Amino acid sequence: MKIIGLDVGQKRIGVAKVDSNTRIAVPVGFIEVDGSEWQEIARLGRVHSTNFYVLGLPRSNEGNETRQSMYVRQFAKTLVEKIPGAKVKFQDESLTSVVAEERLEASPKRQKKAAKKGGKGYERGDIDAEAATIILQDFVENFTKGEAGTKQMTDTSYNAGEPKAPSLPENIKGRAKKEGDKVALSAKKANTWLKKALIISPIALVLIIAGVIGVVVWRQNVIAERERMWAEMEAAMRPEVFNFTVRPGETIFDVKKHLSEVGYSENEIEAGFSHDYSSEAGLEYLKQKPAISTLEGFLYGETHEFYKDSSVEDILRVFLKGMGEVISTNNLETKFAAQGLSLYEGITLASVVQKEAAPTDQAEVARVFLNRIEAGMTLGSDVTVSYAVDLVDPDRQIYRDNAAALTIESCYNTRVNAGLPCGPIANPGLSALLAVAEPATNDYLFFLTGDDGVMYYGYTDTEHAQNIREHCQELCNVSL
Repeated sequence: MKIIGLDVGQKRIGVAKVDSNTRIAVPVGFIEVDGSEWQEIARLGRVHSTNFYVLGLPRSNEGNETRQSMYVRQFAKTLVEKIPGAKVKFQDESLTSVVAEERLEASPKRQKKAAKKGGKGYERGDIDAEAATIILQDFVENFTKGEAGTKQMTDTSYNAGEPKAPSLPENIKGRAKKEGDKVALSAKKANTWLKKALIISPIALVLIIAGVIGVVVWRQNVIAERERMWAEMEAAMRPEVFNFTVRPGETIFDVKKHLSEVGYSENEIEAGFSHDYSSEAGLEYLKQKPAISTLEGFLYGETHEFYKDSSVEDILRVFLKGMGEVISTNNLETKFAAQGLSLYEGITLASVVQKEAAPTDQAEVARVFLNRIEAGMTLGSDVTVSYAVDLVDPDRQIYRDNAAALTIESCYNTRVNAGLPCGPIANPGLSALLAVAEPATNDYLFFLTGDDGVMYYGYTDTEHAQNIREHCQELCNVSL
């Protein structure tokens, strides 16, 4: 889970980030409080693919909440109103700005900068960012100690909508106990004072006792009301989360089935897949696919964690961004072009390679397909035929045997049509994408996977037929 930490001030907001897998918080920068802070916080959430924010909650030296504490609580309330779906967790902070400045002063990088340019080598905003880092690191360390802590790490946030009514959080209980101890101490002091005041008249004594009791009761009521308010504000700090996985080689039919299994309706799923994501930041690469094509092939296979109230669009957006990052990081568009393929064509061929071969053989198989394209041959891929049949007859009520399937009229039937199928047939993994981007060097025109799991290659029809007779009596007869 990725989390953003905020050190909330009335002039600036320090920002840090962390991934719960690495658990090392790092500073991001700061945001000026000028009315645009909400848009910037929302933007940071999109950039880092999270809606989980940890806010530092200041306290006095005695451990009590202050006016700034209430400012932060109001800030949290406004944040979840301004950013739908935002989750907020408070982390107690104490003197973080002082510690942050000490860290910056001790930093060799800052000292070098100070020596070169004069001054301290850092700005006020740097202190805010470092303070946010300390707050976030404290949160991660406090909530990832042991099995129970790990659960709480993924199970605590502040949601403005439909609050539940869980038991009072432990930090609230602790504060309540502290306040109760103070009340008890006050009463004990008052009792000691009363013993010394027995010489006072009975009427005065009664009035004093009544006054002390009144103060104690008033303070208890104030504390109870404050704790009730805190409990209500933090009652929804336990959103449910779940892992969702897209595996390399899965199709959008598989993904839709998985979404249904975790509780999404058919209408929600179809709306998510029909949504146009191509104008969104980081997803502009989708403009290169034909408008009539689906998202097949563009959901990069990974596992991500989501909140229960995430929409299907939220989920698909994360996997689409994953593909965008892979394309950019590996310079796939340029590498596909070197093979004579557009980005869409490269992903399409990679999806076929993904289904046809194990990672160790994918670069060789990719070259075989490129050789066949260059020779003007059909790809002759059975996995594309199987996909074509799945689109119209998934239960094989019409195409009951392989002979019938191979005759299907479809742009995905590469046994009949030369060149690539009209689109991806699955979501390719990184190894398949790189296999097409950087294929092996060979002159083969045929391949098959033998019954022993070994890939056999051939230059001619005759060699291929011999490989079938010698190595593929079972797999080559599996139903499409």
